[in-house]
Amino acid sequence: MRRPTRTAALSVAAVTAAAAATTLLPALGTGTAAGATPSCTVAYSVTNQWDTGFQGNVVITNNAAATTSWKLTFDFAGGQHVTQGWNGTWSQSGTTVSATSASYNAAIPTGGSVSAGFLADFSGANPSPTSFALNGTTCNEDGGTTPPTSPPGDGDGGTGDPAPPKLHVSGNQLVDSTGKKVVLHGVNRSGTEFACAQGYGIFDGPVDDAAIDAIKSWKGVNAVRVPLNEDCWEGLSYVPAEYGGAAYISAITDWVNRLVAHGITPIVELHWTHGQYTGNSAGCSDVNATCQKPMPDAQYAIPFWRDVADTFKSDTSVVFDLFNEPYPDRATSTAEQAWTCWRDGGTCPGIGYQVAGMQDLVDAVRGTGAQNVIMLGGVAYSNDETGWLAHEPTDPAGNLAASLHVYNFNTCANQSCWDSQIAPVAARVPLVAGEIGENTCAHSFTDTFMNWLDAHGLSYLGWTWNTWDCSSGPSLISSYDGTPTAYGQGLKNHLAALG
Repeated sequence: MRRPTRTAALSVAAVTAAAAATTLLPALGTGTAAGATPSCTVAYSVTNQWDTGFQGNVVITNNAAATTSWKLTFDFAGGQHVTQGWNGTWSQSGTTVSATSASYNAAIPTGGSVSAGFLADFSGANPSPTSFALNGTTCNEDGGTTPPTSPPGDGDGGTGDPAPPKLHVSGNQLVDSTGKKVVLHGVNRSGTEFACAQGYGIFDGPVDDAAIDAIKSWKGVNAVRVPLNEDCWEGLSYVPAEYGGAAYISAITDWVNRLVAHGITPIVELHWTHGQYTGNSAGCSDVNATCQKPMPDAQYAIPFWRDVADTFKSDTSVVFDLFNEPYPDRATSTAEQAWTCWRDGGTCPGIGYQVAGMQDLVDAVRGTGAQNVIMLGGVAYSNDETGWLAHEPTDPAGNLAASLHVYNFNTCANQSCWDSQIAPVAARVPLVAGEIGENTCAHSFTDTFMNWLDAHGLSYLGWTWNTWDCSSGPSLISSYDGTPTAYGQGLKNHLAALG
């Protein structure tokens, strides 16, 4: 959302039976006595399914001696065929499917678990495998096959991480360290993107423990999006010293850490950036970070993300949202030019500064060693995802998610568009609706959209947890004690009804 001024899976190519070999340990032991703990257990789940294909996930738990590499095998009985996999090297020969460890998840300590996922084709029935073997040893031996878990949105997986979960990407899902699916529901907390640049503070309203408790009083909220200002983080000279540089970084770090301490997933995102843009749909003519620009600037955005990633890389419960609402499509002549600018940056048609493309920013984050999940909003203010898959940046960590913003006044604001343009992206990668809202002070539109998101097992956050007049923008609350506006009541009631 463009805030007015204060005054106004590491995917593997199609697999073959000749997958690369890996060195395996000897079998994990022979059978166990009746009633004893099996040497290994495998939880198999179908996490998404459509007419001719499905997404599967396995969580492997090793109850025997620690491994330094692993190989899982099982058989399909319904003619299913694996086409792609992640978190391991997948292959299939006849009905037998094999998955071998990747370099980063080869070791499974005693009692430890790893998860891996795949896409597969099928026709007719899609029966679950009934037998699994880890390094040649049959799993689930004394308790039968672990029952398949439920489809997305039905509480699949085990107990999972304590809140907030340690997140990574598995196929088209966000999962925690145990492989349990995570769906984020929450709010945006605006202020940290504009107050510092406008010279009157760092936050717009309270951010103490009581303020977080008020957010959590809305049942089901487990995420808060934290918008940032590039110039304030960098401490540029026009930003008052008490609101920029070290002071700003310290305040943001404390805010993010306090959210984590309260069990909330923070989504740290770059909202306002440097660079002068006066073209179509310009938010301002200022070179400074005092409005939304069509793309991040290379001069400051790349070092910004290096520093932010280095600050939070030790905690993978923190999510990185690289740029709020790209709109290079308003500056360029064609959709392909816009999406190429989005991915590659550099000299972009219609934009007078050097652009940091999404690949540049992914590289900046990963160059610090950070493995955090990264969200990438599409063009048209993150409302257009049609070129996302074709222009997806390369990520060595395989932890990219698509970010989507949908308001009642956007172009893609109806079920036909969501089905045709959004669902195909969500079938391939995790998708988070980082901003949803409507500018009517009502919630009929967001109710409809939340129902669609729920049906697809997707995450979403309402804009915004601020006490502005909801007739001038989608404001969820009228008081920081959590009193909802008429619009906010819709989100509050909906999340409570999800249970």
